Amino acid sequence: MSKREHRRSPRRKVAETVRVADTMTEEIVGRLGNLSEGGMLLVASASLVEDALYQFRFRLPGAEAIDIEAGAHLLWLDRSTSLGQSWAGFRFISMSEDHRDALHAWIEAPGAHYD
Repeated sequence: MSKREHRRSPRRKVAETVRVADTMTEEIVGRLGNLSEGGMLLVASASLVEDALYQFRFRLPGAEAIDIEAGAHLLWLDRSTSLGQSWAGFRFISMSEDHRDALHAWIEAPGAHYD
């Protein structure tokens, strides 16, 4: 019997390299691994503080690229086998309605692949 995960919203894989910036420092902290309406997987290249709050900006790929800004809570952190990288799971805690609508449209776009 297969094990199914129950998530609030589907997680779309991010095939392109989408860099994520910390808006407080303007530093690139990593790249998107996958993205849902509720949060994201960040492949982090910067040090992160567990259980901390962050303000991020990233550009959704595609013809109508849009910069998304979101407040996010770091839920978990897993050190990668790659030197200097870690995987980090974030839950979005704040985002403008326009950005939320754009994110929803991107996630639901035809041809999307999901985790």
